[in-house]
Amino acid sequence: MLNNNFAQQSQFKNLDARHDSSKNGLEERVDRYKEAALNNIRFSVIVKPAVISFVALLFSFFLDLSTVPILGNITVKLAQILFPKWQPVTESFTPYSFWWLPVVVYIFYIILAYAAFTKLKKEVMRTPASETIDKIISAYTTIIDSVSMTLPLIGAALLLISIKLGEEVFLGLSVPFEVKALIILALGKLFEPVLDQLGLELQSVVNHVTDMRDKYYSKLQLRNTQSIIKQLSIQQSNSAAGKLPELSLKDLEVYKNLLSQTSQMSKELMNNFNSIHALLEKINGMQNLSSEKVEELKTLAQSISTASQSLSDEKTLTGLKYLESIVVKK
Repeated sequence: MLNNNFAQQSQFKNLDARHDSSKNGLEERVDRYKEAALNNIRFSVIVKPAVISFVALLFSFFLDLSTVPILGNITVKLAQILFPKWQPVTESFTPYSFWWLPVVVYIFYIILAYAAFTKLKKEVMRTPASETIDKIISAYTTIIDSVSMTLPLIGAALLLISIKLGEEVFLGLSVPFEVKALIILALGKLFEPVLDQLGLELQSVVNHVTDMRDKYYSKLQLRNTQSIIKQLSIQQSNSAAGKLPELSLKDLEVYKNLLSQTSQMSKELMNNFNSIHALLEKINGMQNLSSEKVEELKTLAQSISTASQSLSDEKTLTGLKYLESIVVKK
């Protein structure tokens, strides 16, 4: 009896040792994947989403009340092209030139995007989680929104003050500044897809890491359950031979049946994970979702719902409690 219990305890210890070794191997694979994937993600991924905002920046040079580098007084030139008979009003003062303001702010946006990119890579390498990515993107988006909204409000305040100060201050300072401030507001809104793209690139790494761990724990659960069922079968045989009088044949049969159900649900859960992975790979290559593809997504959602319901089944919980009682008795 003592030898048999000692052998069973040794088998469970060996199972735990294999689990720890396998888990360490998983973490090593995850770390290698994260390092390789993050090294492949370059800051140049922002080029495509930044095209629209950069075009808006170039367009800002054509909206100015004063002269700009190279183009000169481009606004007056465009007005003369559109209205050939129009003659510019001769003014006794020259408006302040703020052509550089959108450029400076846009460079600041680029710096913020690079800071977000660096922080995202560091956090994903340390603890990959979707919540972390969302928080970082939200924080830097808030900064950009704050800058883009603040300047137009300051410009509006200058407009109100300059009305009393006279035409020269109104047209020479407040209006040119407000024009550029509104352009900066547009740049801020158009720049947000840059941060969204960074989030998507890093989110793909997090999703793959999560998928690797889910598959590992599903296989581990299935393997351990089958190993325990095997041990219970041995115990049942020994009990039939009179070697384990403290456990009845009926109890062992109940334990075995419940664990068999748990093993079956583990197989179903693993199949669902495999289906999810295969479908996600297909979705990544999709450009447009047809009605048939939408139906596939609905089928996937139903499979996930079925797996979730199985995990919350009362029989499953009862089986786990019986399993716990067996381990305690041992």
